[in-house]
Amino acid sequence: MLQGCKTENINFTFDFVNQTLLNELFLIGFPHTLQTRIVLFVGLLPIYTLTILGNSFLICTVIFSPQLHTPMYYFLCNLSFIDMFYSSNYVLKMLFDVFSVERRISVTGCLTQMYFGLILGGTEYVLLAVMAYDRYIAICFPLHYTVIMSWRTCKYITVIMWSGTIIINVVPPILKPYVFCRGNQVNHFACESVVLLELMCGDIVFYKLTIFIGSLFVLFLPFVFIIVSYICIIISILNLSSVESRSKAFSTCASHLTVVFIIYGTCMTTYMGQEKGDSSSVKYVSIIYVIIAPLLNPFIYSLRNNEVKRAFWKMLTRYSVPHSL
Repeated sequence: MLQGCKTENINFTFDFVNQTLLNELFLIGFPHTLQTRIVLFVGLLPIYTLTILGNSFLICTVIFSPQLHTPMYYFLCNLSFIDMFYSSNYVLKMLFDVFSVERRISVTGCLTQMYFGLILGGTEYVLLAVMAYDRYIAICFPLHYTVIMSWRTCKYITVIMWSGTIIINVVPPILKPYVFCRGNQVNHFACESVVLLELMCGDIVFYKLTIFIGSLFVLFLPFVFIIVSYICIIISILNLSSVESRSKAFSTCASHLTVVFIIYGTCMTTYMGQEKGDSSSVKYVSIIYVIIAPLLNPFIYSLRNNEVKRAFWKMLTRYSVPHSL
């Protein structure tokens, strides 16, 4: 009897040590051939550079252009800020790991990357819904726009948006911390929660449930809100008398909705459509919302905007003329 109890205690201690001594993981989702890795690096570097330049361009233009100090461009600045850090959170590590042999990352570093990705990504999805609401008010209730979308309202929205996303993504792991014991190889380019499920110990129903509930609040509900907002916007556009105004408005809506369907479609497929962390498919789908979307957003939402271009050239003239003199 005592012998059996002693053996059981030893086994429990051994399992506990196995679970707690794991302090690094290996990212094995990269291609194996050198030629493919070179192509990946050559593709990633200019995309990341354009992402940083495009979003920096928008932020600087809005900050230094008083005529763009409106709620619409305030939210666009938030979007560019998120995209810069969201892309950097993943792509910088990917660029470093492309030619690395082991591609190791500490468990702390992996969880940090995952948390930042969830918080930044979740905030962006909610922000896109807020931007759709802003356009809905501007187009459908133009006379009441300044009252409804006051700066005080914008600040409250920002605080609620960021704090809500942080709570949704940080509180569950505090209640039940992640413990890895099913190997140390991550079949992905980066640390994503749905992939890390494969390495977690014990019953992972709690983690799956938190991912689903979090996705419901930061993905599905904002997506539905955006669709409803744009339906109302399109109905309002149809009532415009000018054909040119209708054409321009439809073009803008089509561009925005294209980005929305790409981002939300791929993310909901990953976070709400996975019974298991199928990393073999997740790592390819994630390329769209991790790498492509942060590049497209500034071009689709702002850089095609004539008001932004005029403000940019005016800013260049204002700050370059004194130097030439």
